[in-house]
Amino acid sequence: MVESIDGRIDCGMVDKISGDEYYTTLDSLDCKATVEGRVTMEHYYALPDKFVAKNKSPFDKKEVFKTTDRKDFHICPDTHGTLQWEGATMEDGRPLLIFTSENAPAEYIAYLREKGISFIVTGKDAIDLANAMELLSSEFGVDRLAVLGGGVINGGFLAAGLIDEVSLLLAPGIDGREGWRAMFDGIKDQTKLPTKLTLQSVEKLAGDVLWIKYDVIR
Repeated sequence: MVESIDGRIDCGMVDKISGDEYYTTLDSLDCKATVEGRVTMEHYYALPDKFVAKNKSPFDKKEVFKTTDRKDFHICPDTHGTLQWEGATMEDGRPLLIFTSENAPAEYIAYLREKGISFIVTGKDAIDLANAMELLSSEFGVDRLAVLGGGVINGGFLAAGLIDEVSLLLAPGIDGREGWRAMFDGIKDQTKLPTKLTLQSVEKLAGDVLWIKYDVIR
């Protein structure tokens, strides 16, 4: 993730205080599969029109649908089954994989199957991220995943205890605007204690960007 020194991750803002180091450092982490939040995927990658089911009946069961042996998935968590897609691959040729809940409409799951889009359905009212990670490993052969935000999906993985490392690009700028997401956000449990980290490395990059890597203390 790239953030300002006050922890904000709005893309329009960080684009003005950082360069292309996001992509070069990500490549060096050797995470062929990536996941981005629904809002990010909707903004940058999905078709403009939302999926509207004629029959609202939920799918109501767990299921895995695998359409490729590739492991370099671009993953989108879409809890209620709302996003539509051009096809089963992204513009860069990587296969798309959808995480959704059992509460998503059965029509949406049929839509994904018809489009040839791989999916994991797990969790009743919300995606069971822990089980999704188990299935991602056992059924799709993915053992290392980069979580690229936004703040809510980062927070979801953090709350589920699924973050092993943090790779942070601290860009030389301050945002300060109210109402914008932080790097980890959306955790409603106010009793949750901070997740402790241990410093792995710090490197100064071009443009006064600091690349800070941490391991999560279990």
